Amino acid sequence: MTALRLAGATRLFDGGAGVRDVDLEVSAGEVVALVGLNGAGKTTLLRLVLGMLRPQAGSVEIGGVPLDRLPPHAWAEVGAQIEYPLAYPELDGATNLALAARLHGVPAVQVRAVVAAVVDELDLGRYVTVRARRMSLGNRQRLGLAAALQHHPRLVVLDEPTNALDPRGIVLVREAVRRRADAGAAVLVSSHHLDEVARVADRILVIGDGRMIGTLDPHGAELERAFFALVHDDALSRAS
Repeated sequence: MTALRLAGATRLFDGGAGVRDVDLEVSAGEVVALVGLNGAGKTTLLRLVLGMLRPQAGSVEIGGVPLDRLPPHAWAEVGAQIEYPLAYPELDGATNLALAARLHGVPAVQVRAVVAAVVDELDLGRYVTVRARRMSLGNRQRLGLAAALQHHPRLVVLDEPTNALDPRGIVLVREAVRRRADAGAAVLVSSHHLDEVARVADRILVIGDGRMIGTLDPHGAELERAFFALVHDDALSRAS
């Protein structure tokens, strides 16, 4: 089942930056990685998916429903982290997670169990009583990811999720994302860490200058060389 579909999605800004004519589908149970150089349009595309930006042309659908007709309760089945982890700085880790759970529709009687499960899954036990503002960037990142994943959303959208994480944190997040997909979630994740996304992705899409320019095989050899070849060839085609 297709959980997310973009058809000809376009959103351009003054100066020409943005994304143009993007076709993309993510199915339930699938992890799709979006890779590209800085400024290629990854974050803009994810913002379109989440309704944070409106397309100037084309369409974005979640579960076959256009975003402008998506009922509010459907967003409770989406988990996302874009650019910066969302956490209230004066609240501790457990309270941040409890609030995020309630905002995503978790019944009050289940919140404590849901929070405890994700704290264990992402090894956040030492930080449940620590205010977010006192956490390192990496631990705030893990807290934000925990908030995005704890309610087991049907669609997961993550922007550079392993930024600032140490090796153990990267492994924990990778396993958590794969676990959600194996349970039936559709996952779209952007990253510039090719080797890392290859460990979790079913498909890798390459974006350049706001357009989809090719795909990479997660199991292929010399991923980095293949990626730069795509980017180089695209740049030459636009220059000619």
